[in-house]
Amino acid sequence: MTDAPGPNDAQAAYWEDRSSSWIEAEEWWLSAVAGPFGAAALDRLQPVVGGPVLSSDFWRRFASIPNVLAIKVAPFNRYRTIDVVRGVVEARAEERVFLYTGNDDHIVLDLALPFAAMRDGAPVQVRFRGGLLGHWSVWTAGAVQLLARIQAELAAGHGNLSPELLALDARVTDCNAAFFDVANNFHGCIAGCHEVLRRQGLLEGIWCLDPAEGLGAGQSAEIDRVYAAHGDLADDVFVRDNLARWLA
Repeated sequence: MTDAPGPNDAQAAYWEDRSSSWIEAEEWWLSAVAGPFGAAALDRLQPVVGGPVLSSDFWRRFASIPNVLAIKVAPFNRYRTIDVVRGVVEARAEERVFLYTGNDDHIVLDLALPFAAMRDGAPVQVRFRGGLLGHWSVWTAGAVQLLARIQAELAAGHGNLSPELLALDARVTDCNAAFFDVANNFHGCIAGCHEVLRRQGLLEGIWCLDPAEGLGAGQSAEIDRVYAAHGDLADDVFVRDNLARWLA
């Protein structure tokens, strides 16, 4: 008796049938991006991981566009994060334009603390409404619990947060340093997340679109270290309890 085909079988057949054309397209894309023009464009658009340098005046003009509803703020830089807040406040758009943190190096405090910018001689407070974070591609159940804890403490304490919660910022950032391969200037930032998912059984390997991209030197040992130090932030038990059902 053969097993009935599942939804993953249909997807596998689809991509198997198209694998050669997909690989050819990938090779073309890589050559275009890796060529001199593509490399120059990427260097201009993404200094390390923080993106292009944009002034508060840019963000004021951008937030003034009526159909702008949200901004992902991900410069990995306190000064440039404040530039976004200033621009939104100067545009008088803080109630319309929601801010979402992409600062994987400062997740907890971005979500927990208010930001203030001056307007008409008075401070205007702005908060991040949530996060769009590569870091949250791993240990995701723990991230959901962390966000719920921050929101619950803010609601219960009228904006006051416990020292224990605030101290989590450094621990989460320590984990991110390993996952994003900060020691090697973010060389393994994608492969590091893939490695965590591979260890949990969610991925078969750590392959990236760029064949030359992989774990940085010593990154695997760093991931071992943060697993040992911050294992209570992981979601390995949640994944283990659900993996068979997800992959069925």
